[in-house]
Amino acid sequence: MTEIRHDIRNVAIIAHVDHGKTTLVDALLKQSHTFRENQEVGTLIMDSNDLEREKGITILAKNTSIRHGDVTINIIDTPGHADFGGEVERVLNMADGCLLLVDAAEGPMAQTRFVLRKAFEVGLRTIIVINKVDRANADPAQTLERVHDLFLELAEDADQLEAPVLYTIAKEGRAGLAPGALGPDLELLFQTIIDHVPAPVVEQGGFQMLVANRAYDDYTGTMAIGRISRGSIAAGNTVAVLAGEGEPRRVKVVQVLVYRGLDRVSVPIASAGDIVLLTGLEDVAIGDTLADPEAPDALPRIEIEEPTVRMTFGVNTSPFAGREGRFSTTRQLRARLYKELDTNLGLHVSDTDVAERFLVSGRGELHLAVLIETMRREGYEFEVSRPEAIIKVIGGQRMEPVERLTVDVREENVGGVTEALGKRRGEMIEITYDKKGGVRLEYLIPTRGLIGFRNTFLTLTAGNGLMGSIGIGYRPWVGEFREQRNGALTASSPGTSLTHGLAAAQERGTTFIEPGEEVYEGMVVGVQKRPGDIRVNVCREKKQSNVRSSTSDISVRLTPASRLSLEQSLDFLADDELLEVTPKHLRLRKRHLTEVDQSRARRVAEAARG
Repeated sequence: MTEIRHDIRNVAIIAHVDHGKTTLVDALLKQSHTFRENQEVGTLIMDSNDLEREKGITILAKNTSIRHGDVTINIIDTPGHADFGGEVERVLNMADGCLLLVDAAEGPMAQTRFVLRKAFEVGLRTIIVINKVDRANADPAQTLERVHDLFLELAEDADQLEAPVLYTIAKEGRAGLAPGALGPDLELLFQTIIDHVPAPVVEQGGFQMLVANRAYDDYTGTMAIGRISRGSIAAGNTVAVLAGEGEPRRVKVVQVLVYRGLDRVSVPIASAGDIVLLTGLEDVAIGDTLADPEAPDALPRIEIEEPTVRMTFGVNTSPFAGREGRFSTTRQLRARLYKELDTNLGLHVSDTDVAERFLVSGRGELHLAVLIETMRREGYEFEVSRPEAIIKVIGGQRMEPVERLTVDVREENVGGVTEALGKRRGEMIEITYDKKGGVRLEYLIPTRGLIGFRNTFLTLTAGNGLMGSIGIGYRPWVGEFREQRNGALTASSPGTSLTHGLAAAQERGTTFIEPGEEVYEGMVVGVQKRPGDIRVNVCREKKQSNVRSSTSDISVRLTPASRLSLEQSLDFLADDELLEVTPKHLRLRKRHLTEVDQSRARRVAEAARG
């Protein structure tokens, strides 16, 4: 016999990146009186990670809860970027319904399709929320039409097509049934969640819970997070841990915690339908089932889509190795990468035939870039190679990952963008013009065609374009293509860069460093104006002479250095280059630093091809 818990609603908020999920959660928390009247809480409350606040995107899925009348609404805030799709996949099974948030100006984007498909696969009831209806170029009617088209394309049964529609301005905390008739608050949204999201169904039997997430606290240690699907749990109870293989093992639950706003509150007992944090379970992994030892029934493990991009992480081998990082040995790097697998389900790590290098695979460039930046901030020092798409042989045929790319540009930029994507083997499947001079292009493109494209795209659109992509599986290999990058300016000798040397280098191209920076032979100090690498002496001093010149006192004027961010550096890398990552610096370098080593490597590569 089953019963229904009418006092709980479990809801996930899903959307494309930057469509307003975290801002809406802010407004829901504030209007549910989660905080004291005089409490300063700021904005983007759920983005607690420094990296999330800097980038302005949600990277990790997080939980909170609010009270509305007699009902507790558990909210799961999910990432909106396709590279963090693994975070979405593993937490949706904790919810019974979802808010699909769509920007009224941009409409459904690539990640909107992905998250909606995942929501339908686990059977969530959907509420459509058209957000940012106050934007100057908002078109709520057309956005809703596109959302309905997406529903018709992705829905797995007729019931999923019935979704209420609300219009909001999350920044102002207002919602309504029509774009021009918003209420003063989000009361309508609260009520729609309670009315439309199904209450949890409680199955009879012993305790059962799937671990969907893990958290760590200095005081309580590791916490297993999940939704109880059957039975109840109390502090001091013993549970069986059912991992992927092996015999169940017994562990004792020390504490049972639930979310109350942003806090975790200890409770004596929790029942089916509750989202809980259990402490005392040190070696429990995401995807494990916790069950009653007398009836250890396993739940299906969380299925995560395979990685599509990989790169090597290695111990820093530059002449500056060991100067700036606290952790720089092979053992420390290996331990950190394998530890990341505990919580980052979309990531794969494997050893290579070289002890100091590891092959790390992820869902996209940004997925790997966030790992690199996180490790860098923790004090690690290492070097990484250029990202590359993972190619497979399936049924004797060479296959490569393909993505569906959505690009929004101004009409005058269409020519340049289509030409660039055509060179990268992109296949246009749809083009849509709006009344305000904007164009939306939809492409199928190999993942390797998108590696390094972001910088080109920003240049072509003068920073005014929007792009988003989502993996759609493997397709037959479409053939070779070579994106021509201009040659690198590499330092010909070690030392400290000087104005005179940099001025000479700037006659050849754009430099990446300022005077007074230490360089080593083989370090990439700039990019030249045409293909082919050039060695430059940026440490050269101006020769002193006793002949006076009328212009000798005029100082050399340098163009400011073009500083590359981490993502731009990864995009810039060529196959024969590495990125040296330390807590203080990002340095581009040649894989082989000296001219002799580079010539030897070229001969070896030619012999292998021949």
